Amino acid sequence: MFTTNLKHGIPSKNTFGEIMTTEDKMLEQLKQIRELLTPKPAPPAPEPKGMWNEFKAFLENYKVMGLAVAFIMGVYLGLLVQSLAKDLLLPVIGLVLPVSDLASLQYTVGEQIFGIGNFLVALITFIIVAFVIFLLVKITAKWGIK
Repeated sequence: MFTTNLKHGIPSKNTFGEIMTTEDKMLEQLKQIRELLTPKPAPPAPEPKGMWNEFKAFLENYKVMGLAVAFIMGVYLGLLVQSLAKDLLLPVIGLVLPVSDLASLQYTVGEQIFGIGNFLVALITFIIVAFVIFLLVKITAKWGIK
């Protein structure tokens, strides 16, 4: 049952004390050769030297240009949605309320005047902006854009 070493006539054992056949030894040696022949990973690229190269590396590593474009687009998208809210949707809401201008809505309690119109305009604008951003995130996620 045991295979014997051709040189000594005794079964050979690996480091775990298991009996190894000649084929097993050959496989172990081939595995070691394969490990030695596999190329090692390339060393990391040296750090760029000079202020200009460091600046370019900074732009590439932190994707600053993409962030800048996203910021600019976000600003103008916000302005667009604010215009949608103030110029189109708030006049429709003003038709329902008895006030001609929602921003001028005020309540007086005693001698104090509560100008809740501006707050309502800001609240409605916020809700509309949040909803539009929610829709944009859902649409871009559906398209596979992250």
